[in-house]
Amino acid sequence: MPGVQRYARDPAQLEGTRGQARIGATLHKREGPRRWRAFIRNAKRLREGDAIDFGASVTATASDRADDGSFALDFAGAEPVELLLARCGRMPLPPYIASRRPADARDAEDYQTMFADTPGAVAAPTAALHFTPSLIKALDDAGIGHTTLTLHVGAGTFLPVKADDTADHRMHAEWGRIDQSTADRLNAVRASGGQVIAVGTTSLRLIESACGEDGAIRSFEGDTAIFITPGYRFRGVDGLITNFHLPRSTLFMLVGALMGLERMQAAYAHAIGSSYRFYSYGDASLLLPA
Repeated sequence: MPGVQRYARDPAQLEGTRGQARIGATLHKREGPRRWRAFIRNAKRLREGDAIDFGASVTATASDRADDGSFALDFAGAEPVELLLARCGRMPLPPYIASRRPADARDAEDYQTMFADTPGAVAAPTAALHFTPSLIKALDDAGIGHTTLTLHVGAGTFLPVKADDTADHRMHAEWGRIDQSTADRLNAVRASGGQVIAVGTTSLRLIESACGEDGAIRSFEGDTAIFITPGYRFRGVDGLITNFHLPRSTLFMLVGALMGLERMQAAYAHAIGSSYRFYSYGDASLLLPA
């Protein structure tokens, strides 16, 4: 049974000014009704208490600078922040796409999964981009069910690991929810001898966060910053559908933990030699540990 994410991406990349300085903000985690945590471009020109004008009558005040250089942005006014972002924001695209062209209106549809229905994410779980209604029907016809969970994917998931020791790398927290009925269904599948296959590393991380030492998946709602590296004992999932990831990324470490580093390095060598496509619109792989 695949477990996939149910969420919708916000237009969370903003361009604004603080006085004469240009400031870029990529929202990556909602912290309150009007507060978002954001990575800031040109952060050296920004101080706590500064107001940023994003145009279209949208302003926010910077506060609470974190050790990673991010700021909390408190949006002014009474309008829902979703309306403000729709006016002044654009869909964040991965750097390898954004460096070639600006975001356009089609990205709101193209860089979105068929399962999206809960606003709040700022990045796409790319493995789920491979799914279509016809593919889901074919899986259903074959007796392979699916269920959904909600995870507001943040841009921090995809940051490279710069620390020499993975114990020193700080994962950014993301908000997720697995309701009781979904947890019960996943547990029933495994109890009957079936397998739970996560669609995407972010879905896997949430399922593992909701799973106890006894292997039972429980309802979960809140932040997770689980960092899965080789040596981790998986409890809630039996396999993974995922794209091919960058080296030195937390995502490659996760698939290495699931399948073994040597096996994944061999698989990646084959993918490179065979000109497989990497990144968001790249090829998917089904990983089933022996």
